[in-house]
Amino acid sequence: MKIRTVKTKEEINLCRIDEEMVHFAFRPSNIDILSLVKICPSLRAIHIPYWYMKTISNSTRMFLEMQAITLLEGDIWDARKKDIIEYSIVKPEIFDRMKELKKKGLSEPEIVGTLGKETELSKDFLKFLLKEKAMNKK
Repeated sequence: MKIRTVKTKEEINLCRIDEEMVHFAFRPSNIDILSLVKICPSLRAIHIPYWYMKTISNSTRMFLEMQAITLLEGDIWDARKKDIIEYSIVKPEIFDRMKELKKKGLSEPEIVGTLGKETELSKDFLKFLLKEKAMNKK
């Protein structure tokens, strides 16, 4: 799974129509989020650092929910580097590990907790990945 990192307001316009997940490396306004949704009709999730999450209005949250777009809290470590990369990749090993933990009989919260410690990914993001994996299985 690819995650598009958007570093500035101007980069929103550079997003492709088929983007499914976007990480904001800056504090997006409600207009920025609405612009992104308009440009990317296939969008399934927006990933925002926890320190910006409080600035997202309830009306924008409601709008995203109505569009079936998940708002995720967390950070992508690559986004903090000076030369930010355009895309981050969720490695297949993470999905393999999910499958392995599920085979061991762990519950979703246990899988999320274990993977959170092993990968340093946010709980919101891991829950989303578990849900996506289950949806793609059908």
